[in-house]
Amino acid sequence: MNDKGIRIEALTKRYGQGDTAVFALKDVNMSVAPGEVVGLIGPSGSGKSTLLKCLGAVIDPTSGRMTLGDDVIFDQGWKVRDLRALRRDKIGFVFQAPYLIPFLDVTDNVALLRMLAGVPNAEARRQALDLLTALDVQHRAKAMPSQLSGGEQQRVAIARGLVNRPPVILADEPTAPLDSERAMAVIRILNDMAARFETAIIVVTHDEKIIPTFKRIYHIRDGVTYEEAGEGRALD
Repeated sequence: MNDKGIRIEALTKRYGQGDTAVFALKDVNMSVAPGEVVGLIGPSGSGKSTLLKCLGAVIDPTSGRMTLGDDVIFDQGWKVRDLRALRRDKIGFVFQAPYLIPFLDVTDNVALLRMLAGVPNAEARRQALDLLTALDVQHRAKAMPSQLSGGEQQRVAIARGLVNRPPVILADEPTAPLDSERAMAVIRILNDMAARFETAIIVVTHDEKIIPTFKRIYHIRDGVTYEEAGEGRALD
């Protein structure tokens, strides 16, 4: 793997001390290359959510090392001064629910992160429209979230996750509320966007419909990961 994408080395997360200590993550190792989409699967309570929160700089790991893009962001402690800026600029999030802002139209839902990063409003909206076009939802650019179908909302959410061109996207159960056809459409979009923008994407899922599409899968159980080759089933 080159120096971009995401790399996790010997990552641990411990709650408590001494005899009461509980390890949510134990020596986790994981890597995802630019342009790659990998699956992360495991039973409830296995550590998936904890791992995603560590990767998303939402909670502090106890030890280990994490690299996003060209930057070591954690090495026995955070190496980034502004974690909010890290989340805004380096990490894209796609959730099970779209979480679109109800009083902003589709374009501004996507453009908002660019505006917050200091990009002039007109340029941020142009960049948002470019992404909406790539995701074939540009015809809904002026619509409000309540006017969108579930599949359209998820496409807008993906555009929002991509708008800052982050080296990494964390997708948490992005197909859970969708039927088979729409679920496969979302996975196809994520793969297309990963290839187009050289983004490393981790998809946390229980959705058996999409698991055969991954070329690589990380299993997590009791805070420990292991890798296996996936089927890599064609999406066409």
